[in-house]
This record gives sequence, C-alpha cells and structure tokens, in this order.
Amino acid sequence: MDPMTKMWVSLIAILVMGLSVFLITFARTKTTGILRGALSFVAFIIMVVGFVGGMAALL
Repeated sequence: MDPMTKMWVSLIAILVMGLSVFLITFARTKTTGILRGALSFVAFIIMVVGFVGGMAALL
C-alpha cells in the first residue's frame, strides 16, 4: 500500500472510532433498556472495524 493510501485508511479509521465514541456516549446518556444495549453493541462493532482499519494502515 502506498503512503497516501495508508494515510487515508488511517484517517478513516480514526473517524470511525470517533463515531463509535459518540454513539456509545449517546447510548449511555440518552437511552435505556434494549435500545441502550443495541446501540452499545453497534458501537462496539464499529470500534472493531476502526481498529482493523488502523491495523491495516500500519502494515
């Protein structure tokens, strides 16, 4: 992967992780019950996707 592509992949990974932080914060402060659990699970999956993207940018 060329350096410019690595930069874009890492930037997208950072933005995806930021989205997951916003989503988990929203879930914990504004929701309850099943919706809270579902949003937390979705945020976790999004965080894992961002982590994999970040690892891909390192290789």
